[in-house]
Amino acid sequence: MLLALFRLLALLPLPLLHGLGRLAGRLVYAWPGRYRKRLQANAAQAGYPERDFARQAAAETGAMVMETPKVWLRRQACLRLTHSDDDEVVRAALAEGRGILYLTPHLGCFEITARYLIQHGPITVMYRPPRQEFLQPLMEQARNTSGLKAVPANMQGVREFVRALKRGEAVGMLPDQVPSGGEGVWAPFFDKQAYTMTLAGKLALQTGVAVILTAGERLPGGKGWRIHYLRLPEPLERDPQALAAAINRAMETLIRRFPQQYLWSYNRYKIPPEAPPRPGDAAA
Repeated sequence: MLLALFRLLALLPLPLLHGLGRLAGRLVYAWPGRYRKRLQANAAQAGYPERDFARQAAAETGAMVMETPKVWLRRQACLRLTHSDDDEVVRAALAEGRGILYLTPHLGCFEITARYLIQHGPITVMYRPPRQEFLQPLMEQARNTSGLKAVPANMQGVREFVRALKRGEAVGMLPDQVPSGGEGVWAPFFDKQAYTMTLAGKLALQTGVAVILTAGERLPGGKGWRIHYLRLPEPLERDPQALAAAINRAMETLIRRFPQQYLWSYNRYKIPPEAPPRPGDAAA
């Protein structure tokens, strides 16, 4: 039933999907509750306190949800609507003969980026299996396409990442996902301490690859997506906390290019169980 619904949605024109999604996003935002408060608070923390900005961000979240079936099931049609003005960033990294670690924040259409990047070579991405088991077959069908391999966010997936990077290939992951306690460090994110994963930095230092942040900007009028890149300056910081902070700063720069499309409702500042206290909290 779910797959049939996704197939039906995938047939709809992209402008219609985005329009329906933005309407749904605004309706969800209009309902008072934790979702709206968190979105407002996180956006204000980054310097966007206006209510109109928050409503736009909620609308873009709805557009992200509604475009996903089309990106998953009508990949070629979506890729024809996708372009980048700075692919030279990737070509320059490839010319160095190293692998590439792509870091894709919860920004824009993060499902289209990996599919677009396949043109530069095979890519392995990491994902967390869905909590609802009935979604697993759909996600496996959507994410394991030619040139794109999805691996679970566990030690098996990490080993697959290392192998791919040592082969000179590319891997992709979400750098702003809150890790479990003991798997991250506290680092500033829009001037507030956020528990930040160290896995991305460890992979980069262990394999000596280039690190490129990337995101797919949703274009107005359902015209498609524009892929952005931002390469992390080298040499990379050797200290895990300093490197995590550098990645967070790069994410901030990328997010500010089209901030309405960041997932501000994500609980980025939560304290996971077994994580050390947030700096400053203990003294309060």
